Amino acid sequence: MSRSKPVVLMLLPALDYDPTESAVIWDGLVKAGIDVQFATPDGEPAYADSRLVNEGFSVLSPVLMTKPDSLSAYRRMSDDPLFAKPTAYDAVNLDDAEGLFIPGGHAKGVRTLLESGVAQQIAVSAFARDLPVGAVCHGVLLLARSIDPATGQSVLHGRRTTALTESLELTGWQLTRLWLGDYYRTYPTTVEAEVTAVLASTRDFERGPRFTVLRDSPNHLARGFTVRDGNYLSGRWPGDCHRLAAEYTDLVLAHSRS
Repeated sequence: MSRSKPVVLMLLPALDYDPTESAVIWDGLVKAGIDVQFATPDGEPAYADSRLVNEGFSVLSPVLMTKPDSLSAYRRMSDDPLFAKPTAYDAVNLDDAEGLFIPGGHAKGVRTLLESGVAQQIAVSAFARDLPVGAVCHGVLLLARSIDPATGQSVLHGRRTTALTESLELTGWQLTRLWLGDYYRTYPTTVEAEVTAVLASTRDFERGPRFTVLRDSPNHLARGFTVRDGNYLSGRWPGDCHRLAAEYTDLVLAHSRS
């Protein structure tokens, strides 16, 4: 049966993803008339990092905490009937999908996505079909680890990309390590280092503006930074997500009309 709306598949880990990096994208897609189907490791609903949703960062909350508009979008997303009925990774079918999106997150639960061989196979299939693929922050790591069997290389080999930069990752860790330990260090190797290692050239990793302070917003998209290479679009951190949502939505709509 054909669907009346385009559908984008969003891969979530079992827990601990970033609410901004998922819900702001979801919000942009849904407002454009695009359904978002979720997929999780076991087909159970997956909830965002509780520190970013509820607990905060004490005196650093104004800098590190999820912004109110993004929290509002996350609550609307978690009330969506499709959110309550995700597909298990191993049951995903991309035949009716118009795109794939992978949010990030740095708390340890995000490893259930990044280390999933099945999720990596989904990413390989999406690139092979030339679907619009979007990823942000640690979500780009899934793509870096997704090996195309036709080439033996990552699906990112030969493409330009951004991801969580070393400076952003280490700044968050330095600000919080005395009481949160390695909360901001998902892996010993930084995201930038692991992603850059699979690219055809180190020049294919784009860091964006050197000093990243202000987050973007619906009225200030230019504050965000994204990198597009064909049907692949990437961002660095939550502060890029309004721009990322707008540009990714345009990619999906263009693909659905083609």
